[in-house]
Amino acid sequence: MSSLRPSPVAPTVDFDRDGVQHGFLRLPYSRDDSAWGSVMIPICVIRNGTGPAALLTGGNHGDEYEGPLALYELARTLDPSQVSGTVIIVPAMNYPAFRAGTRTSPIDKGNMNRSFPGLPDGTVTQKIADYFQRELLPRADIVFDFHSGGRTLDFVPFCAAHTLLDKALEQKAFDAVAAFSAPFSMRMIEIDSVGMYDTAAEEMGKVFVSTELGGGGTSRAQTVRIARRGILNVLRHAGIVDGAVETGRTQWLDMPSGDCFSFAEDDGMIETMVDLGEPVEEGAVLARIHSTGRTGVAPREIRAKMSGMLAARHFPGLVKAGDCAAVVAVKVD
Repeated sequence: MSSLRPSPVAPTVDFDRDGVQHGFLRLPYSRDDSAWGSVMIPICVIRNGTGPAALLTGGNHGDEYEGPLALYELARTLDPSQVSGTVIIVPAMNYPAFRAGTRTSPIDKGNMNRSFPGLPDGTVTQKIADYFQRELLPRADIVFDFHSGGRTLDFVPFCAAHTLLDKALEQKAFDAVAAFSAPFSMRMIEIDSVGMYDTAAEEMGKVFVSTELGGGGTSRAQTVRIARRGILNVLRHAGIVDGAVETGRTQWLDMPSGDCFSFAEDDGMIETMVDLGEPVEEGAVLARIHSTGRTGVAPREIRAKMSGMLAARHFPGLVKAGDCAAVVAVKVD
């Protein structure tokens, strides 16, 4: 059976060796311009004796930049003498997508965050997911995966963990979220969690933490600062890096149900009626979609299904039916 086949990914680092190693996860990829070519995914391993292990990833989606910016710098600057345990850093998890600046891989159109548990004999994206599933996730005690809105969404900057059936694991995750100390901290639900990296880690009993830090297919000085400060806080909180957690004020948010999400039902030009972070009342108009095919057509309104605060919005000026137009979250005292 294919599930018993070994991974074709070959690491050029030794996960059990002390010190700092910069290398690659080399995945053979035969193609027109390189018959015996490979996808070379940068990886850094920083290890100092025994202790807990953290797996830090960015670029799960290739058009999200706060994570890669924070993690490439962390790999360059983290002093191993301040580490007790292991830090595994993969700044650009879906490296082909990251190189292309796209959400999904240009090779196979694979969405890394919908490809788990992966396949060792599948597409390039599935092979990468399989390696993480079988080789990297089992090594970790805590998993931190950076996200932002990419080209199509924009978020208030928050750190997040999921509501889980395992309440002890859930509490550990939310404690790490609090340590990250973003301006907002989210109790998050997903539209569909099947195939997600998050789900794969949580089903293994790993503490899993993520972010949504801005968006629009770029980064901002504020959100990069949040990412760099926050990831060190989490490593300190986990007892992997020396030093005290630099706490700051955070506003907790909750996504209590699927009513948080509003979706466009028409193609057109979207007009945002509420800005990020502003209060929203149930029934209020969140956005209007204007017809671009002819004049004289009244815009269609998208109304909030619950009261709260606008936590995310569609970013491009044009929208398609089915696109997420807005996300409303509830402030928690």
